Amino acid sequence: MKHLIRLLLCCLLLAPAICRANDGFGGLSATGLHFHKNASVRMLAEDLFLSPGQVRVRSVFRNEGAMDVQGEVIFPLPPISLAALTDSGFALSEQQLARENVVDFIASVNGQRIPVQSDRIAVREPHFEAQRPLSAGYDTPGEDVTAVLKELGIPLSLNVTEVAAMIARLPQPSKDRLRAGKLADFFDGEPPRPAWSIIVRYHWPQVFPAGREITIDHRYAPAPPGGIFSWPKQERDLDPYQRELIQTYCIDDTTRKGLVKRLHHASAGELAGTGTALFLDYVLTTANTWHGPIGTFRLTIDKGSPDNILSLCMDGIRKTGPTTFVVEKTNFTPTEDLRLLIVSRLAQ
Repeated sequence: MKHLIRLLLCCLLLAPAICRANDGFGGLSATGLHFHKNASVRMLAEDLFLSPGQVRVRSVFRNEGAMDVQGEVIFPLPPISLAALTDSGFALSEQQLARENVVDFIASVNGQRIPVQSDRIAVREPHFEAQRPLSAGYDTPGEDVTAVLKELGIPLSLNVTEVAAMIARLPQPSKDRLRAGKLADFFDGEPPRPAWSIIVRYHWPQVFPAGREITIDHRYAPAPPGGIFSWPKQERDLDPYQRELIQTYCIDDTTRKGLVKRLHHASAGELAGTGTALFLDYVLTTANTWHGPIGTFRLTIDKGSPDNILSLCMDGIRKTGPTTFVVEKTNFTPTEDLRLLIVSRLAQ
């Protein structure tokens, strides 16, 4: 019951279209490792595993140049809006948000666990755009306002209650500065509302030796957004949001029939069937920061339960087990990011 109540909370971190159509909770999309664009280090292979509970990635790199390449490998989370956390539910609990390593990120190089640093910046995100690509949340997340908060003595915390209390104790000129910078909202009789977002970045220095291969593994617990999901029996009863989902997640005729079969029961009559959905995204185009295409690419998806319905836009998908699907490609240059829809029936 507690989980169902959580699902019924509407989170502003979801795209507004999602919140309008289905009550939901917010979460984080996932991305690969970032590295400065270079002309030497090639990704020979990538083995990607996606599930609602875990993301695992194994990447094999080769420096094809004559000299070692050294730089910072970065794994950023997308911006986490404090304004949204004020108003809504989230895929991560308050306890998880309070931790430095919010998604249990770990990495290893050539089979050896390595120390990973993390830092945070604060940004003021741009206005919502319905067609903004997933990768934009990483490439252009917004205006960096970290220095302003530091100057005012405000920590880069995800504890909204704590941050609001600190803002309330600031002298009036500091409050006016936050208001003028559109970094906080103030309402009579209510705590201040921080309006910035926090980006957590994991990173470590990495040397790519000339002419040699290295293997980097990383994994973490994803926090996909989701919520209550409904689907009508008849095609004519699809609403604009459901039609948008068909385009976004390539929900074909077979999958639509599966949704009707899975979500409807005898007592529902002609009413829309109801379940829950997770929207698991992965920003695959970050692989293009490496030199050339991915030599061999393997994607494994585990939808979690044999009864769940999975839909995504990618060709060459093979079912390999009751819950698993595999896609394999060679000389692969991603042109679009992965967006997975996983639908479950509500427990009766």
